[in-house]
Amino acid sequence: MTSVILLAAEKRSAEVTDWAARIGWVVGLALFVALVYWLMREGWKWRGTLQSDLPGLPTTPDDPGPAKLSARGRYHGSTTAGQWLDRIVAHGLGTRSRVELTLTDAGLDVVRPGAGDFFVPADALRGARLDKGIAGKVLTEGGLLVVTWAHGERLIDSGFRFDHAADHNEWVPAIDSMSKTNVTTEGAER
Repeated sequence: MTSVILLAAEKRSAEVTDWAARIGWVVGLALFVALVYWLMREGWKWRGTLQSDLPGLPTTPDDPGPAKLSARGRYHGSTTAGQWLDRIVAHGLGTRSRVELTLTDAGLDVVRPGAGDFFVPADALRGARLDKGIAGKVLTEGGLLVVTWAHGERLIDSGFRFDHAADHNEWVPAIDSMSKTNVTTEGAER
């Protein structure tokens, strides 16, 4: 009997959770996440301020002509040409969205539901290529259509991924032929 009493005396109850410390850690973590999010947002806004020299984006003309090609997919953003990590955020060019692209003799019409639409005039097109990545998005080799175009004094690469990736192949020669025609025409005028 004395052994049972000794065993009962030696047993302790489980430690009680220190709720104040646990709540303190959760609140501290939430504040840290909020601070990181705020800093990222301020960085995005600062990048837009630095790119404020970029002129406003052209809009679609009243009569762009018949469509040569059209496709639907995703717009993944725009960067400074040749620098696939230098994202351009001014005028909403950094906002990812769904996209409907239409190529006409007048240029490239980029319709983005939920984001700002823009138009790339035919004389601003500089070429197209299949690539694997653009700022914040990396795909398989050739999984992204990158269109290079001039805007103001800056060359811009814009990345698109169509719902049917096989459609990318017909866009590259179509845009390249338009950009070569523009270069030939500009050279003949001089």
